[in-house]
Amino acid sequence: MAVQAFAAVVAVVAVLAHSAAATAAAAPAVPAKGPVTYVFGDSMSDVGNNNYFPLSLAKSNYPWYGIDYPNGVATGRFTNGRTIGDYMADKFGVPSPPPFLSLSMVDDDVLGGVNFASGGAGILNETGVYFVQYFSFDEQISCFEMVKKAMIAKIGKEAAEVAVNAALFQIGLGSNDYINNFLQPFMADGQTYTHDTFIRLLITTLDRQLKRLYGLGARKVVFNSLPPLGCIPSQRVHSGNGKCLDHVNGYAVEFNAAAKKLLDGMNAKLPGARMALADCYSVVMELIVHPEKHGFTTAHTSCCNVDTTVGGLCMPNSRPCSDRKAFVFWDAYHTSDAANRVIADLLWDAMPSAGSGGAATTPLAASPAPSPSRAP
Repeated sequence: MAVQAFAAVVAVVAVLAHSAAATAAAAPAVPAKGPVTYVFGDSMSDVGNNNYFPLSLAKSNYPWYGIDYPNGVATGRFTNGRTIGDYMADKFGVPSPPPFLSLSMVDDDVLGGVNFASGGAGILNETGVYFVQYFSFDEQISCFEMVKKAMIAKIGKEAAEVAVNAALFQIGLGSNDYINNFLQPFMADGQTYTHDTFIRLLITTLDRQLKRLYGLGARKVVFNSLPPLGCIPSQRVHSGNGKCLDHVNGYAVEFNAAAKKLLDGMNAKLPGARMALADCYSVVMELIVHPEKHGFTTAHTSCCNVDTTVGGLCMPNSRPCSDRKAFVFWDAYHTSDAANRVIADLLWDAMPSAGSGGAATTPLAASPAPSPSRAP
């Protein structure tokens, strides 16, 4: 299963993170170094990059976003608290990677993990164009290229290559290619392509992008599958009865199968490539179908009650629900802090035990950040 492949990737990262912590405990003068993670994605993963775009229409740096984040700060995360990635970083025992645009290329921070995700982004460059300013996936890869050049300047080409080869690349893209492109009547792609030809366009583009990342040194890649897009509040309102749109969920299932085939093919053809599909579809569907099992009461509508509002975001004039922990969805598109925690828990629990033989023998692993002291 896809989730098992993802589990194998992350389980070994966890082993190395625990090992790094143990080493630090034995020698407290040396700071612990956790696994380096590079995050590429859209608003589900954005931790503040879009804050730096003055003209961007895809922002969440205002109330009520961040109301459950430490100190109640709206950081640019598109939820009321923390993202799934934030919770996964906690489990690894490392800080959540900072937004790329917050970094200086001359600081040592470029040697650690970096988050390139940008609200509105898709696999296709035309996706999200009406958000005006954002990083497309191609642009996010170009930003990573800048980071790698900065790493080479600090620690040398060989050390930088080793560090990048050992890092974990986490990619979550594709939702906007449907929600804010193919399914929008005013976007050309939905009129130009059938779904079969649109998937071919997506996969052909993704193939080129992943090969570009591979050429830059990426070896260990986790690509998040699309969730059940037909069940998010912004899509349910189109059903007439508030139920999930089965045909949209079908699109997601078809895309995920094609993405899995692409990743498997790359593993077979590209030396050293270890690419896996994280089965986010099943995990999110579990919360939607059985919300009460995980402490929720509501999975069909958003806490902010903005399902039919233009934009579907939780604007300052919105009235969030009184019990934010009871809702799977925060706004019309994004899961809540409470749901993000549970999703991270389910992904983590699906992994083999950190100390298991299976985890220890998998060839997938990520290494601690390189130290500037190793510069030649």
